[in-house]
Amino acid sequence: MEMMGGWDDAFGPDGPFGPGGPFGPGGPFGKRGGGRRRRMFGSGELRLVLLKLLGDEPRHGYELIKAVEDLTGGSYAPSPGTVYPTLSLLEDEGAIAPAKGDETRKAYEITDAGRAELEERADEVERLMERLAGHGERRRAYATPEMFRAAGNLAGVLKNKARSGQLDQKTMEEIVDLIDELAKKIERL
Repeated sequence: MEMMGGWDDAFGPDGPFGPGGPFGPGGPFGKRGGGRRRRMFGSGELRLVLLKLLGDEPRHGYELIKAVEDLTGGSYAPSPGTVYPTLSLLEDEGAIAPAKGDETRKAYEITDAGRAELEERADEVERLMERLAGHGERRRAYATPEMFRAAGNLAGVLKNKARSGQLDQKTMEEIVDLIDELAKKIERL
């Protein structure tokens, strides 16, 4: 069976069967664990993303985590263990400061020094944000709620059938034929 788009499109880092894809290692329908996932950010890139997001509007740590997750189409959310130390570093450098207002959560806003850095590194920031947006667009292309529901339904039916003890060789061959036929139909779409 020949796949449209090639092996890398399906099994590469941004493909549905690649790391982070819904059917790849670590995805909701893929095997757990597996190989080491490629880092989302290079050295200093998360710092720039957080600075850019704070340049758009004041936010607290959780809002920044969610904003990055939204940018990547839900495929990556930085951990609090990386975000909060980065915010502390930005504050120590004078690039951000605690925002006035909500006392229940510590929100941050960008300072003049932070704005100056964003302006100075505007091209780098733009490329970084485009890369994240592109990652999110690729993920959204196949990670629709309907796709997850349908794949989950198929996985659940297969598990239940296997656990029922009623799965003889003939039935298993019929199921495999049905799945192969469905895959061919999907490929022709």
